[in-house]
Amino acid sequence: MSQETTPPESLEFRAQVRQLLHILANSLYTEREIFLRELISNASDALHRIQFEMLTNRDVHDAEAELAIRLDFDAEARTLTVSDSGVGMTRDELVENLGTIAHSGAMAFLKGLEEGTRPDDIIGQFGVGFYSVFMVAEQVVVTSRSYQPDAGAWRWASDGGDSFTLTPAEKEDRGTTIAVQLKEDAAEFASAWRLERIVKKHSDYVSFPIYLEDRVINRQAALWRQSPQDVEAQEYAEFYRQLTLDLEEPLLHVHFVVDAPINIRALLYVPRRRERGVLSLRTEGVLRLYSKKILIQESHDLLPEYLQFVQGVVDSEDLPLNISRETVQSSWAVRQIQRTLVGRLIKRLNELAEESPADYAAFWREFGPYVKHGLTTDPLAQKDLLPLLRFPSSRTDGDLTSLADYVARMADDQAAIYYLQGPNQAAVAHSPHLDAFKNRDLEVLYLLDPLDGFMIQALQEYEGKRFQSVDDAGLELPEAAESPAAAEQELPPAEFERVVARFQQVLGERVSAVRASKLLVDSPCRLVSTTPSAQRDLQRVQRLMGQEVETPPLILELNPHHPLIQNLARRIADQPDHPLIDPGIEQTFDNLLLLEGLHPDPAQMVPRIQELLEAAMREKD
Repeated sequence: MSQETTPPESLEFRAQVRQLLHILANSLYTEREIFLRELISNASDALHRIQFEMLTNRDVHDAEAELAIRLDFDAEARTLTVSDSGVGMTRDELVENLGTIAHSGAMAFLKGLEEGTRPDDIIGQFGVGFYSVFMVAEQVVVTSRSYQPDAGAWRWASDGGDSFTLTPAEKEDRGTTIAVQLKEDAAEFASAWRLERIVKKHSDYVSFPIYLEDRVINRQAALWRQSPQDVEAQEYAEFYRQLTLDLEEPLLHVHFVVDAPINIRALLYVPRRRERGVLSLRTEGVLRLYSKKILIQESHDLLPEYLQFVQGVVDSEDLPLNISRETVQSSWAVRQIQRTLVGRLIKRLNELAEESPADYAAFWREFGPYVKHGLTTDPLAQKDLLPLLRFPSSRTDGDLTSLADYVARMADDQAAIYYLQGPNQAAVAHSPHLDAFKNRDLEVLYLLDPLDGFMIQALQEYEGKRFQSVDDAGLELPEAAESPAAAEQELPPAEFERVVARFQQVLGERVSAVRASKLLVDSPCRLVSTTPSAQRDLQRVQRLMGQEVETPPLILELNPHHPLIQNLARRIADQPDHPLIDPGIEQTFDNLLLLEGLHPDPAQMVPRIQELLEAAMREKD
């Protein structure tokens, strides 16, 4: 009998195929377009196999054929064809590859589903990607001719039922052609625009050309799989724009290729800005995961939360995929990839800080909060993230300093890392708490971010040096040499006690105590707190969120040497009923609240300030 008259041979699928195909087509995949990615991936695998075979064997059928994938469609007939010139299949290989659906694991798979296990939780120990085509197909016909010179062509056909048919076929060229009769509700896939869009999304970097309407629609060359030494700076910038639609160039990129202990090809970018502009089209928070240049998913599963500003691509042939290849299974390989990505990123950021402090300062302004979040929430990450920390300080004149540099500048007998929290740099720079530190030449870190307080509480210390706030009531510092002028200006104890009493009388329960300061030099007074630092940090955040927070009574420390306190003392002694004494005390207290960021309503000070100005203008020379 000739091939044309040979009746189709009907064979039964192994396993409970109808039930399994129903699951594959309706329950496993989250997007129907995935079927095309799977067919192209299989075609790419077949092309790689013939490419490898021909390295040592030129005795193959159709040896001069271009290694390529072709897509054809007929919108009216609702047909789609995917062809390749790959290794092809013999009759027995068609039966084994397409007639045996997961025979080694199908029953376990079905049993897991019956027990309520989600398909995404089942590791794909068997290939089922081809069968995703039945999400969109009424019938599928596969015609294939093996590379083996004496092998004939065969046709495999199925409508997704319990059986398939095999028939000898006429096919001159090597490879496989998959003809899909689309369902009515899948007619969209017989469209050039739709097919090209799917290829661009999932298969743009397949190594072989993908033809549609006689033109190549995929890029093929994957920049991240090239050696970093072979890539020009403009190529990195152009790929970043294609990847993110960001009009600005990235702040930095990290490109590396490693094969051990796990295969990784990665190209990661740190954007120049955290927030997009109004007109920006940049996508946010996207890390594209590929396996053999086939897009698997877009997510940040391979990076910790504190690095989710990073964008780019990761490609690994060692990734364990779930049965649908849509999500990555947790495994040693995934954890190793995570460690490698994090390690390379942090190393590159440290290099940026060393090589270009200005660029690192730009990074810190935009993404410092992410690093602080990681230090606060992930104790295991602290060792890696601590070198990235930066702060302004009382010695840096607006520049940033690392903790390592701060400690290197410490005096030998300094036991703590001193810090001061405030709403902005202008406020902290004028804080009375700095008096004692300037007088003793001690550096103070400025903590201006609401996250800083929580972070400091999480860290507690750095290289054996504890963190200590400069407004702690129990702060103890080395003695400083007292100037003769200060000794001459000392208030008599009785006069100072009258000042203390008047402050207590005016301020009442708003202060827990009024006392002489041992640390103030140039400022008249300061507020110190006995509230634990962690509680104060929480209260500061609550205020920034607009919540009403009652300020607990603070200790008010007065500087007996300061002219303001001495003038008040004389006024209280000579004219205890003078109308400016009590408003002056109130304003002095409000000034401190303002500097501390604790004043509930600064506008209420305006009438009092005006009253004090009017009185000052009336004063005789």
